[in-house]
Amino acid sequence: MQTPLKIAVVGSGLVGSLLAIYLKKEGHEVHVYDRSPDIRKINFSGRSINLAMSNRGWKALDGVGVGDAVREIAIPMDKRAIHLVDKLNFQNYGQEGESIYSISRGMLNRKMIDLAENAGAEFFFEQKIWDVTLSEATLHIGETERGEWEEKKYDMVFGADGAFSRIRHRMQRQSMFNYSQEFLNIGYKELNIPANPDATHKLDKNSFHIWPRGEYMLIALPNLDGSFTCTLFMPFEGVNSFASLTDRKQVEGFFEENFPDSIEVIPKLAEDFFNNPTSTLVTMKCFPWTYSDKIALIGDACHAIVPFYGQGMNAGFEDITVLYEMMLKYGDDWKTVFSEYEISRKPNADAIAELSYRNFMEMSTKTADEKFLLQKKIEKAFSDKYPDKWIPLYSRVTFSDRPYAEALAIGDFQNTIMEEILRIENIEAIWDSPVVENKILELLK
Repeated sequence: MQTPLKIAVVGSGLVGSLLAIYLKKEGHEVHVYDRSPDIRKINFSGRSINLAMSNRGWKALDGVGVGDAVREIAIPMDKRAIHLVDKLNFQNYGQEGESIYSISRGMLNRKMIDLAENAGAEFFFEQKIWDVTLSEATLHIGETERGEWEEKKYDMVFGADGAFSRIRHRMQRQSMFNYSQEFLNIGYKELNIPANPDATHKLDKNSFHIWPRGEYMLIALPNLDGSFTCTLFMPFEGVNSFASLTDRKQVEGFFEENFPDSIEVIPKLAEDFFNNPTSTLVTMKCFPWTYSDKIALIGDACHAIVPFYGQGMNAGFEDITVLYEMMLKYGDDWKTVFSEYEISRKPNADAIAELSYRNFMEMSTKTADEKFLLQKKIEKAFSDKYPDKWIPLYSRVTFSDRPYAEALAIGDFQNTIMEEILRIENIEAIWDSPVVENKILELLK
């Protein structure tokens, strides 16, 4: 147990709430601040991509004994359901029994705040943090940015306040602070597939549903109440874009042409399309993540990524796992805890940012490509036979807790092998033959 400190966590989202539980476990006094109202008391909808919990997230939750409480609100998805214009394909994610888990963001956030309060953390909602004095871990709170501020002094402050963090904003004004953000020219909009009258799901509930169409795509993830949260990803401008769909007739015509099997299951298509906001997607990188033994950034506040690998929450939760390992190792030496935490996590945060960006191309284009589907079949067959020699990239990222940077490097190496395999003459007919198997073994040496 560490010497108890008075610690502020700025941000009551998923990462901030879980971090509060870990800090309470070590005996600290924890105050969590958020500028928004208590999510448990408001309707949360219209701007969400359902979460996909995988191994790294479960490890962090189980590490503090709350995993089973979250499993109660999660639905396993063991495969992709790929909706082509004229047919439906299924593609298993991993080995038998391996799944990612769909969870409503709002439902999980409410659950995490309840769990953190039960652990003893105190929450302060509708508290606007405008600044922080880094050297003194003092928060400056007020109604407006230029009005009167109240000072709250702490021993330590964690910035878990997302991609547009106020805590990071202050850290950026130091010298030698590296920062970059890059917006995709693609936005997203939430749509909804309601449940059947008997509360069953209209589509297979244990699949991650994808309608891949190149520059744009639709996805759908199941909810406990029988509904699906859908997300439409599209360019902001251009021929097939949010800007090009300006009235009900255009929206319905676009879906009838490009997502024909979705029309019947999204009854309020036009209403959702025009009522729900079009949101942006950003990759944000920075360094350092800490200031002395006083301030540390965590989750999206230091490494926001695009959602196409389903790893944003999982990566943020893994930050906490690594931070906690350093707390156990170095005790009250918080300078070393913080230094080792950021050194360990930064390369992996950069790696999952790259993988997430690449996975948009896989989901939107390659899942509809016959060569890509053949590659996945070859990889799975080889991996099933030689699990010690070949773990597919998706499984390394999703079903293990090995470093993201390692997964990226090995994945790139494996892809060069597969490019050579796919060039073999008549590969479509002989993909499952000893010739192909031996060639992969030879290339792995």
